[in-house]
Amino acid sequence: MPPSTHPILQQSFAVIDCEIGEHAFTPDEYAVVRRVIHSTADFEFKDLIRFSPGAIEGAIAALRQQIPIVTDVNMVKQGVATMVTQTFGNPLISAVDQVTEALPGKTRTETGILQCFKEFPEAIYAIGNAPTALLALCACLPTPRQPTLIIGAPVGFISVLESKAALAQTPVPQIRIDGRKGGSPVAAAILNALLVLAWEKGG
Repeated sequence: MPPSTHPILQQSFAVIDCEIGEHAFTPDEYAVVRRVIHSTADFEFKDLIRFSPGAIEGAIAALRQQIPIVTDVNMVKQGVATMVTQTFGNPLISAVDQVTEALPGKTRTETGILQCFKEFPEAIYAIGNAPTALLALCACLPTPRQPTLIIGAPVGFISVLESKAALAQTPVPQIRIDGRKGGSPVAAAILNALLVLAWEKGG
């Protein structure tokens, strides 16, 4: 069955529509931006989000084909699990749970992302917490088999700007939050918006 739309969500979207002001987003891009603003109550994301050409279209096609979704941490996974179940049932993997010990000099999340990339190089990757994981993923690129999409939205002060700059320099389709802002709720909101778009465009 299609994802349910709660009346409060619709009311919130209506408020955002009234307050967002002028923008140049396509309808699909705006669907993503609106859900991010809904999850954060922060209109600044309108000016921070970046879409590479074809990123949304490629992600929609891949989601319909049940491509794996890899998240850096459990919070992102939990934030999309319901929508994944209600739509296409994609395999949903939290990178940090794939390893019990970190590689020398690396974090567990970074180590988990590298392992997931070996197993699922063409997955959709959603990074909402760990800039080290995003940096590690970008260091593997370009490669013949590359991610369908990278959602780059880590939050914080250490290595965050560097990780997003590294992503911007890769040829991989991406949806990126520039600056220090981001977070697991933002990464989950982007994924949920893509899942809804994929469902609405044909299920």
